[in-house]
Formats: sequence, C-alpha cells, structure tokens
Amino acid sequence: MKKADAIWTKDFIMVLLVNLFVFVFFYTFLTVLPIYTLQELGGTESQGGLLISLFLLSAIITRPFSGAIVERFGKKRMAIVSMALFALSSFLYMPIHNFYLLLGLRFFQGIWFSILTTVTGAIAADIIPAKRRGEGLGYFAMSMNLAMAIGPFLGLNLMKVVSFSVFFTAFALFMVAGLLVSFLIKVPQNQDSGTTVFRFSFSDMFEKGALKIATVGLFISFCYSTVTAYLSVFAKSVDLSNISGYFFVCFAVTMMIARPFTGKLFDKVGPGIVIYPSILIFSVGLCMLSFTHSGLMLLLSGAVIGLGYGSIVPCMQTLAIQKSPSHRSGFATATFFTFFDSGIAVGSYVFGLFVASAGFSAIYLSAGLFVLIALLLYAWSQKKPAEAEGKVSIAE
Repeated sequence: MKKADAIWTKDFIMVLLVNLFVFVFFYTFLTVLPIYTLQELGGTESQGGLLISLFLLSAIITRPFSGAIVERFGKKRMAIVSMALFALSSFLYMPIHNFYLLLGLRFFQGIWFSILTTVTGAIAADIIPAKRRGEGLGYFAMSMNLAMAIGPFLGLNLMKVVSFSVFFTAFALFMVAGLLVSFLIKVPQNQDSGTTVFRFSFSDMFEKGALKIATVGLFISFCYSTVTAYLSVFAKSVDLSNISGYFFVCFAVTMMIARPFTGKLFDKVGPGIVIYPSILIFSVGLCMLSFTHSGLMLLLSGAVIGLGYGSIVPCMQTLAIQKSPSHRSGFATATFFTFFDSGIAVGSYVFGLFVASAGFSAIYLSAGLFVLIALLLYAWSQKKPAEAEGKVSIAE
C-alpha cells in the first residue's frame, strides 16, 4: 500500500486519541455526576439529570455555529483552544460545591465539547485518504464507541476506591494529557486556512449537502436514546444491575470486530451494503432488549446493538462529509452532530414520558420497530432531486 493511502498515520492516531480522551471524560461524568449530586450535594435525581441535560443542551445550541468557528479560525488552532478550555474547566469540579455553579460549569464545558468534537471529526476527515474515508472514519468513530464502554465502567469502579475529590483531580489531569496530545496534531496546510467569514446565515450554521443524511442520523439517535438514557434503570428493574456495565463492553467488542470489514465494504462496494443490514441488526438488538430477563440475553443484545448501531453512525458521518464540498468538512461534521445530538436529547425526553406507564419492554420494542422507518429515510436521502434529474434529461 502506498504511503499516501495509509490511514494509521501519526496525525490520525493523535486526533483519534484526543477524541478518545474527550469521550471517556464525557461518558464517565455521564455516569458519575448524578451519583455525586445525590451523595455529596444532597440533591435529587432530577437535579442529577439536569446536569447531564444542560451539558447536552449547551452542545446542541453551539453545534450549528461550531462549523463556522472552526473554519474561520482554523482547525489546528481551535483544536488546541477548545481542548485547553475544556481541560482547564475540568479543574473547577473540585472547588465547586454549589449545584447552580455546577450547572453553569456544565453549560460552559458543553460549549467547548461541541467545538472540540466538531474539529476532531473534521481534522480526521481531512487526514484520511479520500478513497479510504469510510474505513478511516469508521476507525475514528470507534474511539467514541470505546469511550462508551470504558467511561461508565471506569467511573463506577473508581468511585468504589477513591473520593470524589481524587476522582475529579485524576480526570482533570487526564484532560491535560489530552491537551498535550492535541499539540502534536498536524493539519494539512490547505485544509486549515482559517479564512471563512461568519455571516449568521443558514449556510454558516448548516451544510446543505449533509442535511438529508443528518436527518436519518437524528432518527437513529432518537431510537438509540432508549439505551443511553434508560439501560441502567431497566437493568435494575429486572435485577441485572450487577452486570449492566458489561452491556457496553459487549457493544464495544462486536463493534471493534466488525469495523474493519464494514469500513472496507463501504469504500469498495458502497454505503448501502453496510447501512441497510446494520439498521435491521440494530432493530433486532432493541427488540431483544424488550424480551430481556437474563444476564445472557442482556449481554447478547448489547453485542447485537453494537454490531448494528456501531456500524451505522460512522457510515452516516462519512456520507455527510462526502456529500459536502471538501472545504466545508467542519460544517458537514457540525450539521451531522447537531441533528444526532438533538435526536438523543428529544428521544430521552419523549420515551421518558411513556416509560412509567408503558414499561421498559414496550419502550424498547417500540424503538426497535420504529427504527425500521430509517430504511425508507435512508433510501430517500440517497435519491437525487427529481427536478435536477429532469434538467439533465432536457439538456441531453
């Protein structure tokens, strides 16, 4: 293989590591902060949930602007600045013991999380050779999925052996390590001009070419929110909380096994060969959760969901970038994750309205069947506008 076609370059590894650092922090705090609110701040379950929701709300509000910010000031510069502010704000968890100040910190950190995850995705897309982008972005997305397994597992086990003060200090230093890694990333010169001028228009907040596939991504994340928001509570309701942490380990294992094959299939055969079966597998995994009453079934459903969902997301992110001009990779990444994060946020709320009356089995079964509509949405997203096709025919 030619050196120019290599994926695993030093710069790709560095940007993947930065992404892994950020998402391990995100998923660890997603698990730990509600517990911290109850035990140390004397708060309620709803306040713990608010700390999570406000972080996501901040990220969603910032996301439409993050593409323009990244393109305006340059990818390398914004990678360092956003990582520095994210890392420095991590040290504020130690002295803050007031719930409302903690809310403010979460909102502030969510801003930089949004910009940072946008810029790392854009840099990865620029570094990866164009003809291997599906495979390369699949590996890059694997860092997020690994963090999904590592974060909760690490957080829940660390809390058993260290105080919250030591815990917060360790993760603040962990983010400083991520900041040091970000200095080592080299962005291709022609991809980091930093000359875009922001005009507060639709095109400066969203990339038109990425909108259709981002809509499909929103639908997928809407259904997946049942896993992120309610799996631990569901596992407790069926007396499986002692192994619920291993659900995401099984998720990560099957995702890692499948990723090299799905990425190559995407590049050589096309996205449909991966996305259509992956949506079906994801649906089966959610339906399996609805019938879960044993540890084996819980872990098996985690493996199936990891195989399906873990293959869908990187393929769709790749499509969002491929269907957009090369100089707007930051906008395309921001557009995709604006829709994706919104799906998680809305889904968590909507399914939460029904879970008390309908029960977890009904919620997971509904999500499993509902996600099948994504098959039609994806087919729609790949069609060329009939009007444009008509114009071509007339011209010919």
